[in-house]
Amino acid sequence: MNIDYALLGQRIASLRTKKGLTQEKLSEMAGITNNYLSNIERSRSIPSLETLMSLCAALDVTPNHILIGTDDTMPEYLLNDITSLLSECTPRERRIIFSFVDILINNRT
Repeated sequence: MNIDYALLGQRIASLRTKKGLTQEKLSEMAGITNNYLSNIERSRSIPSLETLMSLCAALDVTPNHILIGTDDTMPEYLLNDITSLLSECTPRERRIIFSFVDILINNRT
């Protein structure tokens, strides 16, 4: 999997602004310099794994959210992917899949 660092930076910047944080405040929370955060957001620097995890903690999001734009804590997580896959199935395959999902949901513990 290739990581699009321009999108990664855009996601960080978007999350930061949605949370009402300045670059200065987020960089302080993540334990990095303001200049480094600015460079990450503009895809001029690639964050280390440690920095990425610090940013996730500071923004209160999962790494998936920043890396690939999905948040597995959101209700709509994977719905587009599932819908796309189902659209490629035959009606018979969809009925089989429906049966599996129905069994799964009805047998939760």
